[in-house]
Amino acid sequence: MNLKIAIAQINPIVGDIKGNTEKILSYIFKAKRENCDLVIFPELSIIGYPPKDLLFRREVIKKIDEVLSEKILKESKDIGILLGAPLYDEKIYNSALLFYQGKLLGYQHKTLLPYDVFDEERYFKSLEYHHPIIFKGVNLGITICEDIWNDPWEKLISQGTEVIINISASSYYYGKIRLRRDMLSYIARKYKRPIIYVNQVGGNDELIFDGSSIVLTEDGKISWEGKSFEEDFGIIDLSNLSPIKEVNSLKEDIESIYKALILGIRDYFLKSGFKKAVIGLSGGIDSSVVACLATFALGSENVLGVSMPSRYSSEGSVKDAEILAKNLGIEFRIISIEKIFKAYLETLNPYGNPLMDLAEENIQARIRGNILMFISNREGHLVLTTGNKSELAVGYCTLYGDMAGGLAVIGDIPKMMVYELARFINREREIIPESILTKVPSAELRPNQRDEDSLPPYPILDEILKLYIEENLSIDEIVERGFEKSLVEEVIKKIDNSEYKRRQAPLTLKVTTKAFGRERKMPIAWKRGF
Repeated sequence: MNLKIAIAQINPIVGDIKGNTEKILSYIFKAKRENCDLVIFPELSIIGYPPKDLLFRREVIKKIDEVLSEKILKESKDIGILLGAPLYDEKIYNSALLFYQGKLLGYQHKTLLPYDVFDEERYFKSLEYHHPIIFKGVNLGITICEDIWNDPWEKLISQGTEVIINISASSYYYGKIRLRRDMLSYIARKYKRPIIYVNQVGGNDELIFDGSSIVLTEDGKISWEGKSFEEDFGIIDLSNLSPIKEVNSLKEDIESIYKALILGIRDYFLKSGFKKAVIGLSGGIDSSVVACLATFALGSENVLGVSMPSRYSSEGSVKDAEILAKNLGIEFRIISIEKIFKAYLETLNPYGNPLMDLAEENIQARIRGNILMFISNREGHLVLTTGNKSELAVGYCTLYGDMAGGLAVIGDIPKMMVYELARFINREREIIPESILTKVPSAELRPNQRDEDSLPPYPILDEILKLYIEENLSIDEIVERGFEKSLVEEVIKKIDNSEYKRRQAPLTLKVTTKAFGRERKMPIAWKRGF
């Protein structure tokens, strides 16, 4: 098999058909300069993934047809171009299109349509249509994303497939890169065929696509690997596929979470048109980590940290926030909420002294949320919320207060992983003050408040949350893992009762197997009767 193939791991913008086409053309020209026979792009790379209801708009259909017929087709006279695009033929298909010599040489529709996160069944028609496409005398077995997990290869191999190709838009969660590569290696070994896997990269809304494209030899060894969490371009020669000596792929540890979140923030701002972020800096671990991630994603000149102390805020917390801001080089402001808080207390307790109850605690968070939103409106900053997954799970957060904002950066990060991120951020020098890492977690909404006054210790809480939310275990099954039944029941009651809050939370960057949002579809008004 004498084919020189270029792999274009690109970061498309959803809906930007013009911009995506220009990017695709630039990689086509690059592949031509390298005398490649074929260049491969990811799933739905023309429109970006997931395009959602944009697929129903007539002007989108028209523009896609236009660029495919007038630009892609034109450039395919002397190079094969394999890319993903929606194909309209009475129904809409998620298709892989192979152009060559100025014509559509062949196509393959996606057959396995995911419904959990992507809801593809809402848009696309599935069609069992698997057969190899012959390109320059080589039989290419082409599939799209999930189809490769469904193992269509018995049929394709029996029809003479010599090379397995998968174009994909596979979103990231922790452990996904390793899982995906193990699966692809198994297929290569099982069928004794080389595999070319090309994945989209970039952040699109709450989803983060890691790229991590890969080429495997017929015995499942890595011959080429794309970078994780950034665009990449590679060239392989099918006549000389050999294992690389050193696998440079990103180790899937806390660094992968770190890079995913930075990419998610950067692309959310870039693709939504925002430039600057504002963050409420409490002097705690959560807001510190969010501030660091935002700074690394956007640049220190584009991040504003605001400390908003009340009568219950410790002097150390304000100082820690200031040191953090200085270490990051970001703008820092101190806006006391005491006068506003006092006015609320006097207005809402006209016939007596303050009650020191939950309502008075939460009004502080809401005052802070209003201040951040005021800055957002006046200065054009996007508010980044700082709540972690553990808090969102059990409702340890305030609607229209610390939940107010445009993007929840660590809303899918359990509390103990937040500490891991902080230690990783400090791996070379102290950016987050050590005092923040060692202080007892507290919302500082009343005197001597500690998170553990209301919650189990975070190491225990996080494990229960993972078992219930991500692994779907029942109360009894979790108890069998060694947890006290009354504690498990209390935690799960908090989770179930807090769904109405999470439904109103900002978009949350997804990095675990199950994030809150459209991936976990729970009713709000229901009763546990089982």
